Amino acid sequence: MVEKGLSKQEILEKTKQTVGLYDVNFDVYEGETFVLMGLSGSGKSTLLRCLNRLISPTSGHILVDGDDIAGMNTEELRNIRRNKMTMVFQSFALLPHRTVIDNVAFGLEIQGVSKDERYSHAEEAINTVGLKGYEQSTTSELSGGMQQRVGLARALATDPDVLLMDEAFSALDPLIRAEMQDELVALQNKMKKTIVFVSHDLDEALKLGDRIAIMKDGYIAQIGTPEEILTSPADDYVSEFVAGVDRTKILTAENVMKRPEPVVSINSGLSVAIQLMKKHGISSIFVVDPDKILQGIILIDDVVTALKEKKKISDVLIADFPRVQLDTPLKEIIPVIAEIQFPLPVVEGTGKLRGIIVRGSVLGALAITEVEEYPETSEISTASNTIDENNIKAEEAGQ
Repeated sequence: MVEKGLSKQEILEKTKQTVGLYDVNFDVYEGETFVLMGLSGSGKSTLLRCLNRLISPTSGHILVDGDDIAGMNTEELRNIRRNKMTMVFQSFALLPHRTVIDNVAFGLEIQGVSKDERYSHAEEAINTVGLKGYEQSTTSELSGGMQQRVGLARALATDPDVLLMDEAFSALDPLIRAEMQDELVALQNKMKKTIVFVSHDLDEALKLGDRIAIMKDGYIAQIGTPEEILTSPADDYVSEFVAGVDRTKILTAENVMKRPEPVVSINSGLSVAIQLMKKHGISSIFVVDPDKILQGIILIDDVVTALKEKKKISDVLIADFPRVQLDTPLKEIIPVIAEIQFPLPVVEGTGKLRGIIVRGSVLGALAITEVEEYPETSEISTASNTIDENNIKAEEAGQ
């Protein structure tokens, strides 16, 4: 019936059966956090449970390193769950008669690991999630957030390749939930696990996910990075899903920067700098070394004076000024760019210049949000975009 084009609701009305998943295809890359996102009933938890065969799919394949979980027998599946793929539940699923360390070591105990070795691994996992000193506590003595950390430590202790997390933080209070999200981000930066994370909270998905799959009625409406989901929604459903998101928290310097041209080498003469500024109609220019590492900025008035006095670029170089990294959120960039009189440089790693940001670029990115969220004011927003483009040109001319 699905193949003939009937909707999930139509099939429910005709058969009293619910379509759980249909035509779901995606890859999860090693070391990434892949978030399954959707409203209640969209199929995200069902999909997660298919990945380790807590629910067996009607048809199709589930490949982990080339092995098809969908076709495995009971013993093969048990080995996969014990050694390669583990799950962190929403309800923690801790054993109340066991201490923290015994809960964390439980998976290793099932694997037949010796007591000394499993306790050693368990203590390491407990330290990793910030629970050192609570090894002998009972789970009833812990707060909800601490219990969730125990569940996470138990999953980490077996050192699985894949972590499946089913709304693992949704039962927590907002402040504790935010703390656990930060903890997971920090752990992922350190351990580089492959994580499939189910969430119904868009802010959580945008914060945690390298890529996000938005689900609706058992199928995937769109897969993309947080930036792709926000800036290029696939359909009206996704657009409504992301409406109202504060993009200044999601968009980064890399999303709004422009090419850093022209620049001048620290080894060039002042006459070269003047020629470049004259050619491009700008009044300042960034200075880089032969490896494109940002050294500073020089201003036209200073260069003209220095040229008369036969000085070098290094004599008039301004080295102390703001700069941001590629991943700096737009929210942090706005107050900085409001205070400076020239473009804001974007650097990478050791200081290699990757781009520049002008006020118009930031305003333009925010104006796009206005058009998408308030289409009835699109004429006003479009006019604002025109002004923003003029601002960009004016700033570049005044650079």
